[in-house]
Amino acid sequence: MLTDTTISPDVTGMSYQQLLERVRYDGAYPTTERAAAAVHRVMSALGRQISGDERGELARCLPVEAALAFTAQIPDAQPLTGWAFVKDLAARTGATPATARWEAGTVLAAVSRLAGPHITARLVDHLPEGWALLFGLPQLPRPQRTV
Repeated sequence: MLTDTTISPDVTGMSYQQLLERVRYDGAYPTTERAAAAVHRVMSALGRQISGDERGELARCLPVEAALAFTAQIPDAQPLTGWAFVKDLAARTGATPATARWEAGTVLAAVSRLAGPHITARLVDHLPEGWALLFGLPQLPRPQRTV
């Protein structure tokens, strides 16, 4: 549950309406309502993937409506890879994987703009492989850890 100190609409660089308009334009959605539905679906799905400090940091960057959809979900014990996230989103929404990929990429690119490069980089580092492209970043190979 969110507290008043968790989300502050004054901190975000974009209102919810501006976020919806960005998603509507970038995703070529015909209406703001369709963009709002996409934001809700993707933010809810993302809420099942992110835990820890990154969860709170991201929630504080989002407009209240998007943050509520995000934080209403309980994070899974093991986050999905980017591709598994897209397939899960498609299965939960009845969309094709291509449509779910488009929707996720459109919404998460807007979220990346809101969060800024530092928080977005932390999110991508915190998540399994395949998320960078969904956030609109280049997918660079992760360095191999030596033991």
